[in-house]
Amino acid sequence: MDSRDLRPWLLTRQQQAEQALQRLLARQDVPARLADAMRYAVLGGGKRLRPLLAYAAAEAVTDKEAEAGSTNASADAAACAVECIHAYSLIHDDLPAMDDDALRRGKPTCHIQFDEATAILAGDALQALAFEVLATAGSATEGARLQMVSELAQASGWQGMVAGQALDIEATGSSPAESSLSQMHSLKTGALIRASVVLGALATGAASKDQIAALRRFAALAGLAFQIRDDILDVEAPTSVSGKQQGKDARLNKATYVSVLGLEGARQRLAQVATEADAALALFDQRAMRLRQLCCYLVERQS
Repeated sequence: MDSRDLRPWLLTRQQQAEQALQRLLARQDVPARLADAMRYAVLGGGKRLRPLLAYAAAEAVTDKEAEAGSTNASADAAACAVECIHAYSLIHDDLPAMDDDALRRGKPTCHIQFDEATAILAGDALQALAFEVLATAGSATEGARLQMVSELAQASGWQGMVAGQALDIEATGSSPAESSLSQMHSLKTGALIRASVVLGALATGAASKDQIAALRRFAALAGLAFQIRDDILDVEAPTSVSGKQQGKDARLNKATYVSVLGLEGARQRLAQVATEADAALALFDQRAMRLRQLCCYLVERQS
């Protein structure tokens, strides 16, 4: 499936996510510098991959591609929540105590643009805001809100993204087996991608257990594809294209799919994972067209 066919839908949904995030971060009753740092981190560009996955999963479950702006507020809440968690994780990853990065999306990182203390607080605030958004999603039932909060908590906490970051730190300078590398990235990157898909489905209030299980399987593979492609881009993509420092992982002696499998081996593994991800959506037939196209987009992206 050609991901180029995705572009009109992608632009519409990116705009929808952007507008929802702008509304969320428009509050004036918080310290100005903190609010500026939060907006800088969230509204400073990005592919909005996680919100896109949430919207696409909602469409797969409801068998309906809604027009721009007509998706219910719960799907917007899911999209905003996962993007807030993602932005918080990037702020903290870039800090001197972590990856010590000065560039993100072609701009100074949050702690460079503001200061380290403000960046830490902005990340903390965005993490809390994500759960506030889900807990107060007006169009979702109480049971759906509880499910969404639980899903995101597991994905972003000590059994998910934070655990993956800890394993990443431990693996720096080593040469782990592919199974260990996959476990690390399943938590560090994959957990939030899985949550994005599952939250989008839960937000509809219409997802069956079989559908949720199939979406989890797809999202796990899509998350793996995302990370393998990211590792390849670190080697191949110049900073002017990727917006990140080329070769950063190698300089930091990070364990990556390229360092473990070699560049050609990583490419082959990526193709295999993409095929498996497509097969995981068999239950949905054409209803999952956007999810399939997004997976192709992950595999083909240049930044």
